[in-house]
Amino acid sequence: MRRLIAALMLLPAPGMAQDLVFDIAPVEACIRAGGGETCAGKAAERCIEATPGGYTTIGMRGCTDRERAHWDGWLNTVYQQLYAKLAAQDAQIQSHAPKQAQALREMQRAWIGYRDTKCGYEASQWGGGTGAGPAAVSCHLHETARQMHYLQSSRLGE
Repeated sequence: MRRLIAALMLLPAPGMAQDLVFDIAPVEACIRAGGGETCAGKAAERCIEATPGGYTTIGMRGCTDRERAHWDGWLNTVYQQLYAKLAAQDAQIQSHAPKQAQALREMQRAWIGYRDTKCGYEASQWGGGTGAGPAAVSCHLHETARQMHYLQSSRLGE
């Protein structure tokens, strides 16, 4: 019986992620046009509108989480490139000044804690209601986009 229940829990529920009409193209086009942080949420909005049941909490959360995952991937790429660049600079500069790569790592770790705490607070404002999930994912999406643009545009280390 436990195996049956466990197997059933692994099956996708109706209206779940595989049914989403998601395309990241609106965000990519917005970024190419110089939209910056205002691009965050564009693909999720289109997905919610295009997906049958997209305006349900499951649909909103699924669409928003798909876009959040793209922003998270972009943030990780930007962070890794910047970290490698700063680590190389740190190695070349023989100084007692604080190491930029280490400072970047510490800042990013602190930012993750801030993001999670902020988004937990946003979710708490729903009083345990079903809107908490989409609110938390939306917060993660927007905070991640903001951080990615900060790391990308700040030209740290130049």
